[in-house]
Amino acid sequence: MRLFGWHWLAVSSLLAGSLSVYAETRPQYGGTLHVTMRAAPVSLDPADSSQPESFAQRSLTMLIFDTMLSTDEDGRTQPALATSWQASQGNRRWQFHLRSGVKFHDGSALTAEAAAASLRSANPSWNVSADGDVVVIEEDTPDPELPAELALPRNAIEKQSPDNKLSGTGPFHIVDWQPRKKLTLGAEEDCWRGRPFLDGVEIEMGKNSQDQLIELELGKADLVEVAPEQSHRVAAEGHLLTSSAPMELLALIFTRDVASPDDKLLRDALALSVERGSIRSVLLQGAGQAAASILPNWISGYGFVFPTDADLTRARQAREQVHTIPRWTIGYDADDPAARLLAERLALNARDAGLSLQPTTSTAVDVRLARIPLASADPWIALANVTAIAGLPGLKNTGRSVEDLYAAEQADLATQRVIPLFHLPASYAATPVLKNWILRPDGTWSVADAWLGSAKP
Repeated sequence: MRLFGWHWLAVSSLLAGSLSVYAETRPQYGGTLHVTMRAAPVSLDPADSSQPESFAQRSLTMLIFDTMLSTDEDGRTQPALATSWQASQGNRRWQFHLRSGVKFHDGSALTAEAAAASLRSANPSWNVSADGDVVVIEEDTPDPELPAELALPRNAIEKQSPDNKLSGTGPFHIVDWQPRKKLTLGAEEDCWRGRPFLDGVEIEMGKNSQDQLIELELGKADLVEVAPEQSHRVAAEGHLLTSSAPMELLALIFTRDVASPDDKLLRDALALSVERGSIRSVLLQGAGQAAASILPNWISGYGFVFPTDADLTRARQAREQVHTIPRWTIGYDADDPAARLLAERLALNARDAGLSLQPTTSTAVDVRLARIPLASADPWIALANVTAIAGLPGLKNTGRSVEDLYAAEQADLATQRVIPLFHLPASYAATPVLKNWILRPDGTWSVADAWLGSAKP
C-alpha cells in the first residue's frame, strides 16, 4: 500500500504540473494591456493627413479599424473587409467585393456605400463608387499597386457620427479618448474576426524613451517602444526585445531644389562627407544599416549597390571648386535626443569637408534630418511616399520590373533633394506576461490575438 501511495503521489504531481503548463500556454480571456508610446496624436481619424507618420499611429489605427485588404509577412495581398477583387481596363478599373455581415462598432452594417465614402474622404482624387456589395475604384492611369494601397492604415474604413465620434470594424472600440494623452479601448464582442482575448488596451502617449523603459521596469507598462540606439542596452538588461525589418529611413532632406552648379557640387560634398560607419557604431549603438539608397535592400533587392563609405578626398575636391561657401542650417526634432547628437555629428563631418552646417530646432532650414517610416513593404508605394515627403515630382509607375524601380529611385536621388543615411528597425520591449503579440515586418504591432499570462516564460 505504501508503494502504491508513492506511485499515486508521483502521478498526481506530474499531472498537476502538466495542467499548470497547459494553463500557462493556453490563451486566456481577460485583462487590460498597458502600452506606452512617444507619439501624441490629436486625432484617431486614419484619413487625417495632418498627423505625423509613425509606426505607433498606424498600430493604433489597426486596433480600431480594418482595411479593405491586408498583407501577410511576405508582403502578399490578402482578403480583409474585401473577400475578392479583380481589375479590368488595364488596371484602371478595380472591383472589390465586400465581406457580408460586418458591423461598425456603433452597430450599423458595413455597406459598400459606407466603404466608398470612407475611401473618398481619405483620397479626394479617387473616383470611388458603390455597386451593390461591390466597391468600384476607377482611375485615369493604370495602378497595379492599388490593392497594396488599400492595405495601408491610412486607407482604413471608418465612419463618423454627426457628433464626430469615430467607429470602425476592428477588434477594439474606443472607450475614452484624451487627445495627446491617453486612449482606452474595449474588446469588441461582435468583431467579425472574433472577440479578442484582451478585455481592453490602455495607451499612454507622449512618453519619451527613458520614461517608457522606467514604466516597463516598474511593471506599469506591458509593451513599450525602444529607440534604435537603446536596443543593444535594453536587450543586454534582459528585456524581451523584438525588432522589425529596417522600415524607417533616416535621411537628410533639402527644402529646395538645386539652384546652381555650385549648389550641386556642395551637395555632392556633403553626401560624401558622412561617416555612416562610425555614426552607426557610436551614436546608434550598432542599430540599423548604413544606407545610400532610399529603399532598404530587403525591399528592393539592389540597395547594396549604393556605396555608403565616406570619401573625404572627393568631398574636398568638390568643395574646392566652389568659391563661396554658404552656411547651411540643419533642422532636427527637439524632442528626439538622438536627433540632436546626429545633427551635431553630421555638422562635424561637413566641417571636415570644408562645409558649414549649423544645427537648429527651427523649422525654417536649408536641410532637415528626417525620420520617415516607410509606408509599405511594397517598393513602389514606399518610394512614392518618400518622393512625396521630399517634395519631389510625383512618381510614375511605368512598369513593375526591378529595373523600372531602380530607374525611378535613381531619378529621385539625382535631384539631390534626399541624402539617405540609415535604415532603422522599429523595436519594442514587452513584459513576459504579454503572449502572442505580433510585430509585423512593416513595423506595426498587433494585439488582436494577444493575451496576458503569468510572468513565467
